[in-house]
Amino acid sequence: MKIERLSSEIDAKKYLKKLGVDGGGVDILASKMKHYLISIKALAVGGANILKQDALSVGADLAVPRGTVIASTPYVDCLLIASQKQLRILSKKELSQPFGLKELAVRLGEISKVKISSDVEIMGVINANDDSFFSGSRFKDIDAIKKIQQMVEDGAKIIDIGGVSSRPNAIVVSVEDELSRLRPILKAIKNEKLYDSVKFSIDSCEPKVISEALACGFEIVNDITGLQNDEVCRVCAEFGATAIIMHMQGTPQTMQDDPTYNDILDDVYNFFQTRVQKAESFGIKDMVLDIGVGFGKTLDDNLTLIKHLEHFLTLSKPLLVGASRKSMIDKISPSKVEDRLSGTLAIHLEALRNGATYLRVHDVKEHAQALNVYNSLKNI
Repeated sequence: MKIERLSSEIDAKKYLKKLGVDGGGVDILASKMKHYLISIKALAVGGANILKQDALSVGADLAVPRGTVIASTPYVDCLLIASQKQLRILSKKELSQPFGLKELAVRLGEISKVKISSDVEIMGVINANDDSFFSGSRFKDIDAIKKIQQMVEDGAKIIDIGGVSSRPNAIVVSVEDELSRLRPILKAIKNEKLYDSVKFSIDSCEPKVISEALACGFEIVNDITGLQNDEVCRVCAEFGATAIIMHMQGTPQTMQDDPTYNDILDDVYNFFQTRVQKAESFGIKDMVLDIGVGFGKTLDDNLTLIKHLEHFLTLSKPLLVGASRKSMIDKISPSKVEDRLSGTLAIHLEALRNGATYLRVHDVKEHAQALNVYNSLKNI
């Protein structure tokens, strides 16, 4: 007899099929192998006591503060610990219960159905300006076209092009200046039909710039203001473009002036929920959500968002993470921008594990290699 401890990150269904488990049993057992930790805040103490008993009855558990059983406070924060199967049972069981448990049941059902996509796409970054924080991403005219072609060869599925820097305290640029930087690249992409070999994204929040890019074959709008401008929504809908909705607190000029949140996960979630509804009201069908690493966030905020990325998957939209060479790496391990590739890879691989579908990067080739290795490990 051999006894081996296996990683909890294995492909459960693949392993069970390899064992020869009956077809119907594969899904049942796989649901028992996936576990959830769900934070529930400000739950009525009566609901907490009911949920505690119901959780125990199905083999799950609920961590509650001391004094909950005697209702020493009217509301409590708690932590639900359950397998996927147990979560699904509880989501039905609590539908008939009072104290806000019906609302909780709906959310538990949504959470239990979330699946992390195995399809990942790398988005390469091209900056048509002299102000971006990483000089290695700055290109103009013909050099930009050469870089695009190299990125495609290296494994990029999307190329994100912008004419204005969005780094902290970036210089404000007029729409005409932004267009003058971008037009040679846009024309070359259109004339050479480069959009046949890769998808293009325009990194802008200006309707005039976005409209011109979409007319040149771009398919994606990467808006750091998260569709704040109604006209951007109208342009996206008119062209049938995919909208990347990014969260940012403040503006590039103010975003790092002591950013604060009531609850970073809840605040960002509510922002996305509101902007998705707005996008849908304008007729935008395809959306991607970007947590906005470094855009009005502390180091702890950034790490929390990346660690708990799966929280946002209940919004049923793919997620993008762009932490490439950002200053959060320097705050963890002091380093210059040029020396932050390894830190970038660590963050992005963690983001993939937690639910990201798109990675916005400066170093396409290195990410493609890391992704190949990551997938090989994940598929064992």
